[in-house]
Amino acid sequence: MLFRRGCLFGDRKDSFASVPKNEITRIELSLKGEKVFLVNEGNGWMVNGKFEARKSGVIFILGILKEMKIKSPVSPELFNNEITLKGINPVRVRVYEKKRLLKSFLVFRTRSNKYGNIMKLKESTNPFIVHVPGYEGDIGSEFVANELFWMPYTVFNVRPSEISSVTLENIADPASSFTITNTGDKYRLSDPKTGLTGWDSSRVARYISYFTWVPFENWVFDISAEEKKRIESQNPIFRITVKKTDGSQINLTLWEKYDTDKKNSDRLWAKMEGKDELFVIRYFDVDPLLKKKIYFFPE
Repeated sequence: MLFRRGCLFGDRKDSFASVPKNEITRIELSLKGEKVFLVNEGNGWMVNGKFEARKSGVIFILGILKEMKIKSPVSPELFNNEITLKGINPVRVRVYEKKRLLKSFLVFRTRSNKYGNIMKLKESTNPFIVHVPGYEGDIGSEFVANELFWMPYTVFNVRPSEISSVTLENIADPASSFTITNTGDKYRLSDPKTGLTGWDSSRVARYISYFTWVPFENWVFDISAEEKKRIESQNPIFRITVKKTDGSQINLTLWEKYDTDKKNSDRLWAKMEGKDELFVIRYFDVDPLLKKKIYFFPE
């Protein structure tokens, strides 16, 4: 009895780790009708068979799946108070090596402990707090059944040759707004009222090159509907529209971000047209795009 008691958390039937013979090749996550399939296609991981997966995210969750261990059991009272009464639905996770199911378990994402999750192997089994030894972060935050989370965190990834025009609308200072148009053999700079002359063509070309890669920090999935509506109802500070030569376009809206009524000088709220979710972008990453019209003229 003492031996069984001492080995309780290390017993294979209580293990949540996925240990492949060679490598994990497929991860399935599902929650309330949303499903994400991460599949190693041989030359890289794909999201739902349609999009290239975010490499850093895949590498991180693979490490979690292989190394996570039970930290402590969860009492029925705690599970009832933190999960059942709060109506938290679990993320169903299935991990495969080729066609072989390595592990299936449920992740109840919660902030009731610093590891961010409570897990069960099945609905009928006991719940545990699970962690990765040596890592103090919230591993539960990585089990997200939303394909946006697994796609690259990129706002713009457009080569200059693919850009038909760029418009920066400066809401706070409309006179600083501008449009750059690619006419085929050269660029043309204009403001909301008229075309402009005397600008530096090398600065325009340099500005267009900044759209080759512009990342953002993270999606904001857990924000309440009320808070999201409050943010979007505020006047934005910038709008950026990139029209591509294939006829498509990317629209980015930026709002000031406040943390406990204090303006965050390092980050902005952002949203792309066609996407329901808000995300956070660092000034450091987007600042090269936030030029004023005067930037393009010789000093």
